Amino acid sequence: MHSRSTSHAHPQEHEHGHEHDHGGVFARRAAGRPLVEDHHMEKLYSTLKQFVRDWSAEGREEREQTYGPLLNALEREFAHVKPESRGAIRVLVPGAGLGRLAFDICCRGFSSQGNEFSYFMLLASNYVLNKTERVSQHAIYPFVHQFSNVVKEEDQVRAVRIPDILPSQMPFADTAEFSMTAGDFIEVYGAEDEKGRWDAIVTCFFMDTAKNVLAYLDTMWSAMKPGAVWINLGPLLWHFDSVQGESSVEFTREEFMALAEKIGFVWDGEQFQECIPVSYTSNSRSMLQYTYRAFMTVAHKPNQAAGNTIAN
Repeated sequence: MHSRSTSHAHPQEHEHGHEHDHGGVFARRAAGRPLVEDHHMEKLYSTLKQFVRDWSAEGREEREQTYGPLLNALEREFAHVKPESRGAIRVLVPGAGLGRLAFDICCRGFSSQGNEFSYFMLLASNYVLNKTERVSQHAIYPFVHQFSNVVKEEDQVRAVRIPDILPSQMPFADTAEFSMTAGDFIEVYGAEDEKGRWDAIVTCFFMDTAKNVLAYLDTMWSAMKPGAVWINLGPLLWHFDSVQGESSVEFTREEFMALAEKIGFVWDGEQFQECIPVSYTSNSRSMLQYTYRAFMTVAHKPNQAAGNTIAN
């Protein structure tokens, strides 16, 4: 496992996560200690719940809901290539969070790279991917800050063990490469040296993190090889919608798909799924459960495609 860090300035750090349940307990000023900003505490809570989703046995069902269809579609795309021969197939995972999806892709023989912007996620993913030494090494308490919709005290203070598997024991380590990059997706993969490098891009709960999704689409188109595949699953919870001081463009699903077509992507209608019920970093024992009606798409960049840049 390796990590490649790319430094980029950004006006405002924004989590690649979908949050709902705000704990209500924030750090207060203690003697000799500065106040911890509320939004930093929210990111900490989000990271703890992301550990559950990505690296615990408790998160397996949620991973199967979301990562499962993506992995199956990727397997179908390259079914003609044996896992031990897939190392030359390069797969990019933007908004990788704590890296489990990118890791699982590599475990199927592909060379994969996750990209993440959040320092909280990058620090946590670096630790779990590179520093853990055994399964269930650590106990975390990701729900201790949640006081509403609790059935019983044990549910709130229960421990969750991580990791559920040991990342260092990755199959196909001799043939496939795994890495994580730090930086803004558009800046990193819109660079000249990233053009036409990727055989596949897999996006999960990522496209709606854009201020203007056209910039994401243009970047993806540039980074993909002719003939490459883009596999996407998620809702459209536009992250900068109604955020004070931020400009944002929000599209319907139909508009989003039409814009991708205008750029040049060709949708695979047979693999389109309109309404997949999925959750995101949920507390399985809470009385409150959120369910997205996510959609899944598979698209290709045609061979010898010119493409149309329409973000500007």
